[in-house]
Amino acid sequence: MANATATRLGQANASGDTNALFLKVFAGEVMAAFQRQNKMLPITTVRTINSGKQATFPVIGKTTAAYHTVGAEIVGSVIKSNEKLISIDDLLISSTFIANIDEAKSHFDSRKIYSVEMGSALSKKLDQNLVQLSVLAAREAATVTGENGGTVITDSDAHTSASSFRDSIYEAAQAMDEKDCPEDGRYCIMTPDQYYLLLTDDKVTNRDFVKSNNFETGNMFQLAGMNIVKSNSAVSAFTDLSSAATTGQNNTYRGNFSTTKAVCIHSSAVGTVKLLDLAVESEYDIRRQGTLMVAKYALGSNTLRPESAVEIKIS
Repeated sequence: MANATATRLGQANASGDTNALFLKVFAGEVMAAFQRQNKMLPITTVRTINSGKQATFPVIGKTTAAYHTVGAEIVGSVIKSNEKLISIDDLLISSTFIANIDEAKSHFDSRKIYSVEMGSALSKKLDQNLVQLSVLAAREAATVTGENGGTVITDSDAHTSASSFRDSIYEAAQAMDEKDCPEDGRYCIMTPDQYYLLLTDDKVTNRDFVKSNNFETGNMFQLAGMNIVKSNSAVSAFTDLSSAATTGQNNTYRGNFSTTKAVCIHSSAVGTVKLLDLAVESEYDIRRQGTLMVAKYALGSNTLRPESAVEIKIS
């Protein structure tokens, strides 16, 4: 009985590398999955560096105004400033090994599924870190002496009462206004359970009050001038992670977030430094008769402006 002649879907013109076509598609799918599921990175401050292990972000305080007395010398006033240091964490990877024989037997496109899972894994880890940092920013003192620190709102009914939770979000918006936080680029991040609790409040979905939200479709876009972000990563973040030390993390992401129900931020509250952007590598291993695929990035994140963050917690 003769051996079957296999058609290798990854070959270009039925010759050469069996993964020549797969890598382009696979890499694109990983990046698409990452971008589709990543919610936090686009709403924070991002800076890319070409080399180095750390980057600094200047934080400038406010100045004052005064009436000038005729003939008096203008000597200027002091504007206080400080800086925030963000370190690059170790390389974060998601990988899989695909055996040739298993792929040949498979009746479905396994690589497409694996690509989505790898992109999702990287996205979720980054999102979780940024959600935790948002809460840490709300708990921080002022970066610049004499300026404002973060805000923590305690609402014992936030997890059971939609109206109470709604009022706390408006209170968060008020706190940001009073600290001169820009109105554009504000976000309120919450877990799905808090999101759907909030949807049951008539004032949130009533077209007479908020035109962008819809109870029927379950869509909620804005409240109190903030863009609403429903995040599964917040489910993982809003737990007690005070002892969750992780090798490779060179910034502080830990804390007890078990009572946190939402966090409201402006995009200036948290910053991220990218050294190596999302990339995908593939290599066929002749000794193991399969292909190793690795998705990776190298970046780090930290708090920047605590006055731009508000935590809503239950106790």
